[in-house]
Amino acid sequence: MYMTYIVQAKPLVESCKAMKAQRGSSRPKHNQRNGNKRAKNPKWHGHNKSLHSDVAHNLLLASARNDHGTADSGKPNLKSLKRQFAKAVSGSRTMSSHLPAEPKRKSQATSTHANGQAQTWSSGSESDTEDSQGWRSYAQSVLQNGMPSGVDAGEGLQPECVGEDTQLFLTQFDHVKNRTLMVMQPGQTLCFRGKCLLTCLYGRVEVLGFTIEEGQQPYALYSPASHCPLSITALADSPLTTKHRREGRQEAKLIVRKHLSTVPKNHLLNEMDSDSCVILLEALDNPLTRFLTSQTQLKELFGVSSKELREDSAVANSALSAVGLTALSSSSCRGLVSSRSYRDALHRLVRVWGDDEGDRCPVILVYGAKNSGKSTFVRHLINSLLNHTTSVEYLECDVGQTEFTPPGCLSLTAVTEPLLGPPFTHQQQPRHMVYYGQADCQSDLDRYLESLKSLWRHSSGDMPVIINTMGWVKGLGFQLLVDLVRLFSVTHVVQLSFGGTSQCAALTPELLRTAHGWQTHPPAPPALGQAELQEAPHSHVFLSVQSEFEGAGTSGEMRHQRSNELRDLALLGYFSQMQAPNSNIVRPLHCFTPYQVSLSAVAVGVTHCEVAPTHILYAANASLVGLCCLDEKVVGRGGPVLLSQTPICPCVGLGVLRGVDMIRGLYFLVTPILPALLSRVNCLLLGEISLPKALLTTQAGVEGDLPYVTTDYSFELTGAGKVHVFKGLYRPSFVKPNTTNK
Repeated sequence: MYMTYIVQAKPLVESCKAMKAQRGSSRPKHNQRNGNKRAKNPKWHGHNKSLHSDVAHNLLLASARNDHGTADSGKPNLKSLKRQFAKAVSGSRTMSSHLPAEPKRKSQATSTHANGQAQTWSSGSESDTEDSQGWRSYAQSVLQNGMPSGVDAGEGLQPECVGEDTQLFLTQFDHVKNRTLMVMQPGQTLCFRGKCLLTCLYGRVEVLGFTIEEGQQPYALYSPASHCPLSITALADSPLTTKHRREGRQEAKLIVRKHLSTVPKNHLLNEMDSDSCVILLEALDNPLTRFLTSQTQLKELFGVSSKELREDSAVANSALSAVGLTALSSSSCRGLVSSRSYRDALHRLVRVWGDDEGDRCPVILVYGAKNSGKSTFVRHLINSLLNHTTSVEYLECDVGQTEFTPPGCLSLTAVTEPLLGPPFTHQQQPRHMVYYGQADCQSDLDRYLESLKSLWRHSSGDMPVIINTMGWVKGLGFQLLVDLVRLFSVTHVVQLSFGGTSQCAALTPELLRTAHGWQTHPPAPPALGQAELQEAPHSHVFLSVQSEFEGAGTSGEMRHQRSNELRDLALLGYFSQMQAPNSNIVRPLHCFTPYQVSLSAVAVGVTHCEVAPTHILYAANASLVGLCCLDEKVVGRGGPVLLSQTPICPCVGLGVLRGVDMIRGLYFLVTPILPALLSRVNCLLLGEISLPKALLTTQAGVEGDLPYVTTDYSFELTGAGKVHVFKGLYRPSFVKPNTTNK
């Protein structure tokens, strides 16, 4: 009902303005023609034309008398009628975004119509007589009586209110095809929890820096409670668009009618304009989501977080809920909060790739302390670059929180698709990978750097490179950062900080002239008389970003936000690739037929500690192993082949060593790796990365005791508990000499 009131009110105002133009207004002729075009807008032609014409005729007479100076107190002035149209019919349904409150001014008044255009008129007399009130009541009653009845009237416009903040989502659910069509105006944002498949039908929208336009493929969006909620933002028309406004509006309406099985609601068509965005939202159900939500503790992974529940951030919208989305109120949940320095750094880095002046592709290193927003910034940067290039290279240097692989891996990946979800939603096969086997690199810094060097040799050099680093930025961790900048010839360094201060030193070009790394050292000063012959040291651009999102610098305390839980999610996402794509049945890992391989054809090693040779197979059984490829052929003598040192070799993926048959001399492996890649594997590396407990404790269909799970365990035995490492000891290189005189 409310929406019809707005649409019907518009032609009355436009007709009055058109009459003033015909009386000899000072406006140019092309403005008069535009006013006539707006008066012929088909939005308001339809219901109760006779009532419209009668009311318009009376209003025109009143306006003409007022303009010619007729002192007739029985007819209201034009401003009074327009002010009346800017009021809500019902106090229970207000729409602040379309109808702002009317300020009391004597000079002029402004009304905002349903299409978002503000119009100004000169004020007349401010007196509010009984006759003028009667005119307003009469016009309002006529409009109310002319409203459509039935379902359309009840569903014409459904703003969702949360406190004083009004969330207006123009949506309609198609019950036949089980999908939701949504119309967004430029600048409008939908912040949500859940998962869906998004298709842009008309216009352009942006999700985490990536622009989705009409005609592109559908994109899967994941917004779980473990990470910052995603937002869909409608963008204005591209500057290259040559469509006429009327043609664009008609095309958008045709698209809406085409993709809905039922008649579109009035509120969708009435609010649509040439710069509107039309998106199609469908429920997302794939092997990943089915496998994750089949775990008991992850059933509500894509629901609202406990904090959002406490703050009552959810906005009720049945059309969005039908496809698995929960809209969040903008007053309590703003989604991704980016500071000015954050946006400036993104803009500058994207512009560097677009410039043809550089002689080499940009190599961008991003570093910062833990929980400073590095991963989000990197995803945002990759998505922004993919708007201008087809591929971006990504060098993973963070073994604890990886982006495209399970934890414990160092990798080089060519990214060709946008990252519209957290890491566990886009696990993929990298171009090259090395299995390090630990969540940090403190135990073997040389093997860490040598592994990264082996990956860097495979970099193509013809596309931008993003280097993601660990949150270890002090002591030896900072020395590793110095090494990375020098070894990989970094062109841009981005430092993320929080709290208004920097958590570590800035990796500026001036600092690198004197800083020492773990393996690299500053250039030696030139000898006397040779300063002119020495080449200038490599320089880079340093950018500082201040993170201003809520909770910056603090570890996530809610469920699914701790670092160990995020690693488990990445592993679950990785092994979800084993599920059948076209089946709704979720199979646990122990239901898959394992691969079998001879003990003498595959070498076994442990990466993180020393294990007695007689105990290695006991330790590896039912454990996560890296599937690696040694250069030399492995030949055993009937028994297992054990490695005395950890090699740096390519890794094609991870698997679970499900069992060892010593009688037949076989290993049994469960892995999502294709047989073509698996045939190259001749080495199994056991690291400290363990299987998620859910994979062992929720084995469906098992009678009796669960394999590899026991409750009869004593932590009092030597070596039974977790080894606690004290990291407060000073290393010899950091111990200050005692200069006290004795």
